[in-house]
Amino acid sequence: MYVVGTAGHVDHGKSTLVKILTGIDPDRWEEEQRREMTIDLGFAWLKLPSGQTVSIIDVPGHERFIKNMLAGVGGIDAALFIVAADESVMPQTQEHLAILDLLDVAHGVVVLTKADLVDDDWLSLVQDDVRSRLSGTVLANAPIVPVSARSGRGITELLATLEQVLSQTPSRSVANGIPRLPIDRSFTIGGFGAVVTGTLIDGPLTIGDEVEILPKGLRARVRGLQLHQQRTEIALPGSRVAVNLAGVSHHDLVRGDVLTLPGRVRPTDVIDARLRLASGVPPIEQNDRLELFVGACEVPCRVTLLDTEILGPGQSGWVQIRLERPIAVVRGDRYILRQPSPSQTLGGGRIADTHPARHRRFRPDVIAMLEALARGTPADLIQQVLSDGMPHHQTELARTTGLSDTLLHEGLDELHARGEIVVRAEWQMNTKAWAILNDKIRQALAGYHRRYPLRSGMPREELRSRLKLNAEALDVLLEMADVIVQGTLIRAIDHVPTPNAQQAREIRLLLDGCARTPYSPPIPELEPELLGLLIEQGQLVKVSADVVFLPESYREMVAWVRQQIDSAGSVTVAQFRDRFQTSRKYALALMEHLDERKVTRRVGDARVIY
Repeated sequence: MYVVGTAGHVDHGKSTLVKILTGIDPDRWEEEQRREMTIDLGFAWLKLPSGQTVSIIDVPGHERFIKNMLAGVGGIDAALFIVAADESVMPQTQEHLAILDLLDVAHGVVVLTKADLVDDDWLSLVQDDVRSRLSGTVLANAPIVPVSARSGRGITELLATLEQVLSQTPSRSVANGIPRLPIDRSFTIGGFGAVVTGTLIDGPLTIGDEVEILPKGLRARVRGLQLHQQRTEIALPGSRVAVNLAGVSHHDLVRGDVLTLPGRVRPTDVIDARLRLASGVPPIEQNDRLELFVGACEVPCRVTLLDTEILGPGQSGWVQIRLERPIAVVRGDRYILRQPSPSQTLGGGRIADTHPARHRRFRPDVIAMLEALARGTPADLIQQVLSDGMPHHQTELARTTGLSDTLLHEGLDELHARGEIVVRAEWQMNTKAWAILNDKIRQALAGYHRRYPLRSGMPREELRSRLKLNAEALDVLLEMADVIVQGTLIRAIDHVPTPNAQQAREIRLLLDGCARTPYSPPIPELEPELLGLLIEQGQLVKVSADVVFLPESYREMVAWVRQQIDSAGSVTVAQFRDRFQTSRKYALALMEHLDERKVTRRVGDARVIY
């Protein structure tokens, strides 16, 4: 599927040519027909001699409607670049050519309209003039075909030439891409609801698909699809498509919104890009306020020049573009920058990063990173995201890189085969960064064990805070690391809490004392870390600040309390004290402990089951 767009100066015959080629008048508005001037985008389609159907976008040529022109040419595959033979190159001819050049629309046919109004000598001069103006642009080698809408001269040759050009134009890939439809029209049809149109890019769209409208985040479902007024079950990239949506009002949808699959594209208000200025335009200076055009979207912005003080005409440089509001774009999208007043196209280029950090200017590392992105393969792009040294989920990688599922997996497989990433489930991490982070984990645990040799491990939250990770990323790292995780504690594999000789003697004295008087044990006089170790290891059960029991004694007492309540309905502190021949201090400590554990509940002076 191909989309061909017109371009050229006002009143040079673009709409007339489209009507002759297709039988469809692209000027659909009453005002356009009354004024005989294209104001907004027009749409048609034609059949080439081979039978292939091609979509046509007709754009306005007047300088006052250049923004409408830009909303249509962003998704075209080839151009019909139109010059009137009786006037030759005019101001908007030049600006439209600059736009096609900046958008890298490298395929097209130059059509010399109104050829019947001039003689052959003049026509030859015009051809030479046009060829000279095309020199150094993407259309430098485009074929030139003189035509006359009135006499029909050259129309057959034009169709054959266009077919030949399209045969050399790369078609859009359909393999597992993420469909995106920059919306250029939104309206409603009685009985059907909201309809949007646009040029589908990157992936197929199918009836029944759940979709998201960005940047608003609206959800909808594809109720119907039409290509050239014919219903279809699936629309392929490169198609001019009308989409009937369920679950959303057309009043909420405007030109510049993007229809895509839910969760696959994240809107942004900052982008990194390579910018090339056209020749003969004013220079751009740091923080200039301009207008960005990408897809069907237009948004005011400011430009940070990252590698130069001033960017002059014909020069290229790296920029960070700060947008006045979020838009939905992906890496690789081409864009145009215009000066709002006086209105003029300045430059354009390709987006390198859609969610960059805010950069300081003149940083060699930033420029090197951007150059890598510009040259990047899928593997390069993935490594760039992973260069922050953190683990990333596969879904995040897809969104950040803008890669399709197929390209993402190709890049991950390549990096894994080269040993450059480590993989755990759907999480990936740079191998060198993992080695560094794994070493940080080991050092953190080793330091903690030296400081607290009697503790079983380091609290998970403390380790997470030291490494500056989110909880999910830490879980992934701990699965990969050589550590032991016990509940909320983490310890090195070789760490075993071991008391020294003196501490061992103190432990034995306490445990022996507890064994001699199991229901009135001695008050523990161990250091807190040592006592904590005995409790953690299950050698003692702590019921209050200064009362501990051996586990077997504790179990016996709790069992008696339950049995007594079952048989008598309740139990008192005095009954417990008399049964175990202990003091009120120990009896009350255990009872209050069971209350806290919600084993028992106090009712007056007695306890019942909670």
